[in-house]
Amino acid sequence: MPLSSRAIGIDIGGTNLRAARISGTGEILDRISEKSAPDPELVLSRIAEMVRRLDSPEVAAIGIGVPGRVDAQLGAVLSGGYVNLATISLAQRLESLAGKPVVIDNDCNMALVAEMALGAARGHESIVMFTIGTGIGGAVVQDRRIVRGKGTAGQLGHITVDISGEACVCGRRGCVETTSSGTALGRHIARAGLGPDVSVDQLFARDAGGDPLARGVLEAWAGPLRAAIDTTVAMFDPDLVLLGGGLGLAAHRALAGAPALAPWYQCPVEPARLGDDAGVIGAGLQALAAHAAAAQAAVAQASPVSLPTARAVPSRRAVLVNGIPASGKSTVSRGIAERMGWPLLALDTIKNPFLEVLGGGDREFNRTLGRASYQAIWSVVGEAPAGSIFVVDAWFGFQPRQILEDHLRSAGVEQTAEIWCHAPGEVLAERYRARLDQRPAGHPGAAYIPELIELANRAEPLRRGPLFDVDTTKPIAFDAITQWLQATIAADR
Repeated sequence: MPLSSRAIGIDIGGTNLRAARISGTGEILDRISEKSAPDPELVLSRIAEMVRRLDSPEVAAIGIGVPGRVDAQLGAVLSGGYVNLATISLAQRLESLAGKPVVIDNDCNMALVAEMALGAARGHESIVMFTIGTGIGGAVVQDRRIVRGKGTAGQLGHITVDISGEACVCGRRGCVETTSSGTALGRHIARAGLGPDVSVDQLFARDAGGDPLARGVLEAWAGPLRAAIDTTVAMFDPDLVLLGGGLGLAAHRALAGAPALAPWYQCPVEPARLGDDAGVIGAGLQALAAHAAAAQAAVAQASPVSLPTARAVPSRRAVLVNGIPASGKSTVSRGIAERMGWPLLALDTIKNPFLEVLGGGDREFNRTLGRASYQAIWSVVGEAPAGSIFVVDAWFGFQPRQILEDHLRSAGVEQTAEIWCHAPGEVLAERYRARLDQRPAGHPGAAYIPELIELANRAEPLRRGPLFDVDTTKPIAFDAITQWLQATIAADR
């Protein structure tokens, strides 16, 4: 096995952050852990420090298992629960800090990859897995491939088991995470009047001794989980259901008191074997698999006997003036275009005439027109002469990152530089409110302002290529911006 077959696997939990250096066969070579935190920036800094401590020349890639909804193809965290990393560009920022490729996926998907390689799911083709910890994660495999739907399938912790139940972090009520997670077990114990120091092992001991309170806690914890398992069996007809995570073994034991009753929905339920190691092992193996696939693709692309490709598109360049509505990006983009002599394409410049002619519309129509205008921008860029440089004014976060990448590729844009415009949410709210009577019908009205403030708190730049930060509450330093653009995107003109 070559030494380069090493990766760092990271498992982000609500209680602990775990990291390990993993061999190509899934062996843990070294490991460390830190406490988790609700602050995403603090989590990122702790992960970066763990990577620094585990890194070595033979490490080829980094894999991260993240709780919540993750689009693995885009490398984006869409939402989280107890640790919500959707507000930061986790993969891109860690990749920049570590200098190595980073793969992210849902933490339960990572754990199931490990169990298929080394644990209880070896030899099985169709598997459903619940991970029981601070929350409840889920993963589904069919034909030994993760089921992703359009990107984020497998959120089994959010199967509803009581529509009138506890409020869940996802925004609904009665998800199985609210009844059968580690956090929920603590609530059941407290409501039964048992001490906060009572462990799950003590519950089993009390239950064996005939304690009705302990029996009630275990039934309240395991019963909804059984209902969720039966639901997944009905949906996917797997040949195995696995229970993993820190409380997976305990949950499996508790289910003995809540057997499946419906004859149609029978399936073996087993505890996962790798315990807390599953997340880091799976993340490391996924990182190595992605690294190997990228290397293979690069070799195939460089091969002189590769099949003919489509006509090469002449290279073009784009300055992406990025920022949420009212962030000042229009002022910045016009200033750049005037000083550099580059054509300016702005989303509103294309969209607003249509709104005026068509007499406006509702917000969904505005979004549809925005997507069409976005496509029109890149169609114009694609028709320009080779070597052209465009200034593009838009909030690039309003659509998935992959759509931008597809547009750039089809337009032949091989180099971008980003100008990130931002201001505090309260400032943006005042700007937006002041311009309400100047915007064509169809743009969101005053009701959008609270949403705009919240967006300002979580919006981030693309970090695609060189980045220049502009705080638009201060005078715009156009001389510094133009010098920076001359040195980056226009340097070889």
